[in-house]
Formats: sequence, C-alpha cells, structure tokens
Amino acid sequence: QVQLVESGGGLVQSGGSLRLSCAASGRTSSTIYTMGWFRQASGKEREFVAAISGSDDTTYYADSVKGRFTNSRDNVKNTVYLQMNSLKPEDTAVYYCASDFVGPRIPYSRSWKAWGQGTLVTVSS
Repeated sequence: QVQLVESGGGLVQSGGSLRLSCAASGRTSSTIYTMGWFRQASGKEREFVAAISGSDDTTYYADSVKGRFTNSRDNVKNTVYLQMNSLKPEDTAVYYCASDFVGPRIPYSRSWKAWGQGTLVTVSS
C-alpha cells in the first residue's frame, strides 16, 4: 500500500510561485508509476491539474494551468513536484497527489486509487 505525503502549500500573492512535493513510500517494487495532481476548491468538485507518465515522463496538464505549472519527478527520492508559477486567486484549492492509475483516463479522479491527504494553496489578490 503506497503512502503519499504532499507538502509545500501555503499563502502566496497573485503572480507568485510555489512548489508542491509529493513523496511516495511503501512500495515494494522498483516500478516507476504514473503520478497525478488534482485540486479541489471549496464547494467544488475535485479537478485534474497535471500528471506525469511512469513509462516515459510525458506530462499532461489541464488547460487552466498549461504554461504556468510544471510537473516533474525525482525517481531516486520517489518524489514528484508541481512547480506553480504566475499563480492566480482561482488556483486557490487543496492540492492532492494521486498514484496507482488504473484507467480509463488520466483526468478522471476515479481512475486513481491512491491519494495523499492534500496541501492547501491560497492565492491572495
């Protein structure tokens, strides 16, 4: 059973930057997993933000963050990162790391079976 722990959230002004981290532990194999990021704003459904493929590091982004957010990974540290630049107030949400992608599609939250506890990002105007 994988454990995912996010960190790096906080309060930032509009236009600022934050880097989120998600550390994975508890795996017994050396398989590199596809990892994702989702977010959930207050009163809204959880939405896809970004993902990085376990096979070839291909990255995927929601249109709302494309060009501002960058998803990367350090396989030695079993950690994925979400660099968030040019933050906007509408980026305010709890950000969740996801793993164990089972399909059918990356942007669907039901396609992922393991979740972290989330980290709060607040962007002030």
